[in-house]
This record gives sequence, structure tokens and C-alpha cells, in this order.
Amino acid sequence: MKRSLAGVALLLLSACAGMPPELAGVLEQAAGGGMGSAALTESEIVAGLKEALNTGTTRAVGHIGVTDGFWRNPQINVPLPEQVRKVEKTLRTFGQGKMVDEFHLSLNRAAEAAVPEATAIFVAAIRDMTLSDARRILNGADNAATEYFRGKTLPVLTQRFRPIVTRATASVGATRKYKDLSAKVGKYAPGYQLQDLDAYVTDKALSGLFATLAAEEVKIRQDPAARTSELLKRVFGSRRP
Repeated sequence: MKRSLAGVALLLLSACAGMPPELAGVLEQAAGGGMGSAALTESEIVAGLKEALNTGTTRAVGHIGVTDGFWRNPQINVPLPEQVRKVEKTLRTFGQGKMVDEFHLSLNRAAEAAVPEATAIFVAAIRDMTLSDARRILNGADNAATEYFRGKTLPVLTQRFRPIVTRATASVGATRKYKDLSAKVGKYAPGYQLQDLDAYVTDKALSGLFATLAAEEVKIRQDPAARTSELLKRVFGSRRP
């Protein structure tokens, strides 16, 4: 069990180019490869788990909480709101393509601006992690760690993302572009009503964040090529498929 718990500590480190040497040493001991030193206690293993997840989530957030983190990623790109998509072709036909594209980009810029807020919230969730949490992650599905974070952080993430999205949509002109675009849409879609743009972007930003975490978790659990250290290869190579 101790070897497996040390492996769980590496779930989200596939986002990292490498592992801090001091953390690698701690986890080598936890896995039973400590060059003759005593194996760590369960509480010490959980401490290593928390430190590893702190590093992994911070770096994972760093991949998408930057310019083009959403915009250039087709898996999490924030799409146009459904009401706009329904008349997108018509808008482009009548020469409004540039306005549509600028609005689409502004939505993704707002999501990219909000995501860095997640780091501190994930840190708090990791700090509160117990040995029972670690065991459930180990014995759960391939997205067990991601679901742990979702359950612990979604309400507070939503609360913290919303004002950041509001400021971001204002600063990049998304709200103005949306109103201007909606005025055009109204000509071709009678009865069209504005939706809550900030709530829409907040929801898509959170969906993209958790999708990214889940993809990284599955990668480290299942893909041998993602195991970038000997410890990763040994721990996850011994797991059943």
C-alpha cells in the first residue's frame, strides 16, 4: 500500500518537465527505494502526496491560465454562445465575420485570465487532504483525483472566478462586443435575448480547467510515455492495466 500511495502522489506531475530533486528523494523513500533508509510512515507519505499535488496542479494551471491557453486548445476552447452560433453563418454572410471572431477571442481571453485563481484554491484542498482521501484516489477511477478537486473546490472556484471573468470581459471588450453583436443578431433572429455572458464564460472556464486536470491524470495513470522518471515507471508499471 505504501508504494502505491507514493505513486498516487505523482498523479498530476505529468504536466511537469521534471520533478524537484528534494521531492523525488522523499518519494523514492516512500516507494521503498530509499537506499537502505527506513520506509516512511503513512502520514509522511500523505505529506509527500500533498507536496507533489501542489507542484502538479500549479504547473497544470499554468498551461491554460496564459495567453492562448484556451484559445489555441481545441479541447477547451470557449465556443460562441449557442444563440450566436445559430446565426453565425448569417452574420458572416452580411459582413459581420470580424466582429464574430473578435467576440469569440474575447471570451477565451476572459477564461485565461480567471484560471490562475485556481492555484491557491487547489492548494487549500490539498492541505485538507486526509489519508482516507488518498486511499479513495488510489482505488478510484482514472479521474479520481480530479473528482476529489471538483468536489472540494467547485463552489469556491465559481465564486472566485465570476468577478475575475466580469473584469476580464470588460477589459477585453467582450461585453461591449456581445451587445454590439446581439444588436446585429436581433435583425435576423426576432425575439433574441441577451444571456448572462459572465456566467457562461465562468462555466466554460471551469469545465476547461477540470478537463485539463482529468487529461493529465489519465495520462500519468495509463501512458508509459508520460512517466518521465524511473520512479514513475516503477510505480505505475507495477499497476494493473
